[in-house]
Amino acid sequence: MLNGIFLNVIQHYLYKKSTMKLLPLLFGFSLLAHISNAQQTAEPADKVLAAAYKQAVKENKQVIVMFHASWCGWCHKMDASMNDESCKKFFSDNYVIVHLTVEESAKNKNLENPGADVIKAKYHGEKAGLPFWLILDNKGTLIGDSYIRPKGTSLDVPGDNIGCPADENEVTAFIELLKRSSSLKDDQLAVIAARFKKNKS
Repeated sequence: MLNGIFLNVIQHYLYKKSTMKLLPLLFGFSLLAHISNAQQTAEPADKVLAAAYKQAVKENKQVIVMFHASWCGWCHKMDASMNDESCKKFFSDNYVIVHLTVEESAKNKNLENPGADVIKAKYHGEKAGLPFWLILDNKGTLIGDSYIRPKGTSLDVPGDNIGCPADENEVTAFIELLKRSSSLKDDQLAVIAARFKKNKS
C-alpha cells in the first residue's frame, strides 16, 4: 500500500514538473505566433492586380484600383460611398474593386502591399495624396484616374486629384469616367452622383 501511495506521489510530482516546464515553452510559442502575425506583410501589389484582372476577364468587368491608408478619412468616405446601399450593386456589377495600401504610419507599415508605391508612382500618383484611384480594363490598360485635367490633356500628365468626389466638378468628372468605363445607365449614374455629393456636407 505504501508503495502505491509513493508511486502516486512520484507520478503527481513528475506531472507537475513536466507541466511547469511546458508552460514557458507554450507561452514562447504563443508569443512567437503573435509577433509573426503582427509582422506579417500584406499580399504583394502585383499579385492583387493579377487576381483582379483574372476576375475581371471572367466577369467581363473593368478594374478600380484604390490606393488608400488606414489613417485616411477620405479613403473611408470613398469606401462608404461606393458601398452605400443605394449604389453598391452598380459598382459591383461593373467593376472589380481592389485596394492597395500605401503611405502607412511607421507602426502600420506591415499593412502596406509591397510594390504598391511603385505602381502608384507609375501612374503619376506619387504626389497625389490619398485616396488616389485608377480605372483599368481587364488587361491592365488605363482608362482613367482620379485626376481632373484640362480637356485633351494626356493621361501621362498629372492633374488635380479628385480623391473622394464631393464638390460638383469632382462628382461630374467621376460620373463622366464611370459612364465611359461601364454599362451604367444615366439614372444609375444620377443615384451615384447624389450619393457622392453628400460627402461635401
